[in-house]
Amino acid sequence: MITRDEKIKFVESSKKEIKNYKTVGIVTVSSVPDRLFQRVRNSIGSDGKFIIGRKKLMERVLEGDERTKPLIKELTATSVIILSNKDPFELYGIFKGNALKLSAKPKQMAPEDIIVRGGETSLQPGMAVTELKKAGIDVQIQKGKVVIAKDKVVVAKGAMISSAVASALHTLGIEPFTAVLEPKALIRDGLLFRLETLRITREGMLSDLSSAFAKSRAVALSLGIVTPYTVVELVTKAYRSAVALGTEAKIYDTGIIERLITKAAGEAHALEGLGAS
Repeated sequence: MITRDEKIKFVESSKKEIKNYKTVGIVTVSSVPDRLFQRVRNSIGSDGKFIIGRKKLMERVLEGDERTKPLIKELTATSVIILSNKDPFELYGIFKGNALKLSAKPKQMAPEDIIVRGGETSLQPGMAVTELKKAGIDVQIQKGKVVIAKDKVVVAKGAMISSAVASALHTLGIEPFTAVLEPKALIRDGLLFRLETLRITREGMLSDLSSAFAKSRAVALSLGIVTPYTVVELVTKAYRSAVALGTEAKIYDTGIIERLITKAAGEAHALEGLGAS
């Protein structure tokens, strides 16, 4: 049981600690393997710190600094406070980079189609073959080696994983699940970065910008809106339309008269051919 004095000491020391860091955030650790938390903790190292305590005490810690008060509503009973001087996106990258692959357990739902690829394995003939066959995998013994005959979807996305399949995946070293510890929210320089914002990547942003540009350019072209990105195509289109209209109406003008002469010469040649026949 924590004494009142210990609670006061925890809150006061944590308040002082927060003032030494530019980035403060909330991380939810429920349902996260302890080894994943330790892995992230080790990666952050001396560049950051976690404050772990009861929700009520951590609320008081955050109340002690005006800039961290917005984080109070992000706290849950399974939250910890992260302190760092790293940029929020850089800090998120550390969390993301420490994702942990996990084995399948019976009765879990497949996050995606779980596929066992065909080919030679490093398994020795014996019980392993029996396990794979129980999971419906086509297994053969070729030259003393265990070979999977062809690719097979052993569990479709959203389907339940059976005990037989879980055992076979474990035997093959296939880990279809990924555990990721992610900050729920980070605050720095008065700006609050929620998880959906932190997940934005440079590649994804460039892809979205490229797609938006292509769509807006197509709309501008269809409406005849002149911009630095549409003017060449619109002028080219207008020129071709004008030439086609001028040729059809037999307007004697530069760029059209040559076409009319060529057309007339062709028609005259055709008439000469008819006369000769």
